[in-house]
Amino acid sequence: MQAPWPKPVLLALEEPGNYVTIATTQAASWAMIEDWPTEDGPALDKALLVCADVIKGKRTNDDARKAFIAAAVEAGIDIKS
Repeated sequence: MQAPWPKPVLLALEEPGNYVTIATTQAASWAMIEDWPTEDGPALDKALLVCADVIKGKRTNDDARKAFIAAAVEAGIDIKS
């Protein structure tokens, strides 16, 4: 079971003002794979790798959260962190 992030990230994936709450590394991975508006980008690639490392126990949830926020900024997604 993934430990939840201390502070969830809210982001508008579908439409502006309609926020989805991402509170775990697993949820962040799924959002980037399933719902992301861009197919690739340096921050997205890094965030996916960081999330995989967290799930394997090699990095911290905070690393995943920071990388996820960077990927959202790169993709132009409206976020509340």
